Amino acid sequence: MSFSCGASRDPYLMAVMTISTRQSATRWGILATGKIARSFARDLHATPGAVIAAVGSRSRESAAAFVHDIGDEGTHVHGSYDELVADPDVDVVYVASPHSHHLEHTRLAFAAGKPVLCEKPLTLTRDDGEALFAGAGDLFCMEAMWMACHPLVRDLRTRMAAGEFGTPRQVHADLGFVVGDDATARMWDPALGAGALLDMGIYPLTFARLMLGPYAAVMAAGVLAESGIDVDVAISARHESGAVSALTTSMTSASPRSASVATDEGLLEVPADFHHPSYAVWTPAGGEPQRIDPPSEVYGTGLGNEAAHVQDCLRDGLTESPLVPHTQTLELLGVMDDLRSQLGVRYAADR
Repeated sequence: MSFSCGASRDPYLMAVMTISTRQSATRWGILATGKIARSFARDLHATPGAVIAAVGSRSRESAAAFVHDIGDEGTHVHGSYDELVADPDVDVVYVASPHSHHLEHTRLAFAAGKPVLCEKPLTLTRDDGEALFAGAGDLFCMEAMWMACHPLVRDLRTRMAAGEFGTPRQVHADLGFVVGDDATARMWDPALGAGALLDMGIYPLTFARLMLGPYAAVMAAGVLAESGIDVDVAISARHESGAVSALTTSMTSASPRSASVATDEGLLEVPADFHHPSYAVWTPAGGEPQRIDPPSEVYGTGLGNEAAHVQDCLRDGLTESPLVPHTQTLELLGVMDDLRSQLGVRYAADR
């Protein structure tokens, strides 16, 4: 539907359009107010059909400060997570609390009849991940692996699976940052599931899984902090396809944060930051480099594409995402359980 410039200035018409848009929009409730929640909220502003309906924190003051910072007047402010999930104006809950609390907080949402997008890693262990999905019943639930929803990563994965780049044989991928001593407890406290593997290593692991398929075997070497969390990890893996991957993650170094897929026909390179890339480069053997750009719009940094995908799934009545299926999430949780066992990293959730 189109309107003339004059009509678009009519206050009544604009009010009707605004009400209609809000009624047809997906109304998001944001649970927790940390850094990733703020990034997600900013990207929701760029996501078609998304409205931030409510924000919940452990205190009303924290939720109000969050709403003020993101500039969403009219957003409901809740001083507890129970209040947030019970809000009748919330269609779907985004769980952004620390890893160790995901199981508890998703269960709150499920009990209120709300579908969930839960930050990664879904839980600290595969056992807890299975319990979380079981608790969802017929409600939609997805781990927030936004990289798998990024238009460019989706395009590369589809073309790789179709054989456009040849047969993939090796993946190299890395993600790391220098995490200072003044970082939040989520990054350093073992009780919250801290460590490089779960926070950052999940991206290289997922990228290799997307490009090469399921894992067959993994081996890890790493360095632990005095608290027992992993701060530097190197992973060598074999996939069921017969391909191999070499993956690294770090909390102590400014690592490359890039990824590549070597095939029998050339090299596909994804520069930093590969988990939300601006472009990729395909260089066929003996040929010239070819730049590959995202085939469709990236909403914000890419978190918006994840939100848009969830909205599509809810509209279509799905209970899980075809891009981040439950089986893949659980497989990767099991892989990380194995890697942590090799490294000697244990959490209270381990049985």
